[in-house]
Amino acid sequence: MKLLLDFLPLLLFFGSFKYADTHKDWAAQFATDNFGFLVSGGKVGPDEAAVLLATVVVMLATLTQALIIKLRGKKIDLMLWISLGLVVTLGGATIWFHNATFIKWKPTGLYWAMATVFWASQAFWDKNLIKAMLGAELELPDPVWKTLNRAWVLFFAALGVLNIYVAYNFSTSAWANFKAFGTTGLILVFTLAQGIYLSRHLPEPQAEEEEKGGKKP
Repeated sequence: MKLLLDFLPLLLFFGSFKYADTHKDWAAQFATDNFGFLVSGGKVGPDEAAVLLATVVVMLATLTQALIIKLRGKKIDLMLWISLGLVVTLGGATIWFHNATFIKWKPTGLYWAMATVFWASQAFWDKNLIKAMLGAELELPDPVWKTLNRAWVLFFAALGVLNIYVAYNFSTSAWANFKAFGTTGLILVFTLAQGIYLSRHLPEPQAEEEEKGGKKP
């Protein structure tokens, strides 16, 4: 359920963008009729309708995501609050100014915020967030946890830069494809690489049994 909620805004953004991008005249009329009051000048053109409608959808989806978590009695984590703040402010600017650049900065803002949180937690409060999330399941030396934390910091920082590069050097359609599949693929590859790295530092099963046996009275 949580995984579906996490990916729901992304899937809805991509799906609504692609549909509107292949029905530009309909999308422009629909956006003008239903959301013209949110747009400077009150009229949406065919070339900008897809990203504007997709932005409205992702804003509503993220708000719904937060509301569902709240109604289930769960705590809304920091990253979702940051994502919600970015999508409302940058999405609102995209809609009002007819400019996709604002919403294209949203993933970068989120990635850089995540990198900052991971780095600052370790640097200023000596709290390793990777260890906090996985420490109950994995037993690793502290230097390995610190290496993992640094790796995620660098990965998110680089992903933010890459998103901006794609946003400014390719079409909005290409950027939407990258946002949906490119970043997801990169995160998957990075996670698999992390798993390979971890496998080299996990205790051997035999050593664990011997350690447990040595602790018996």
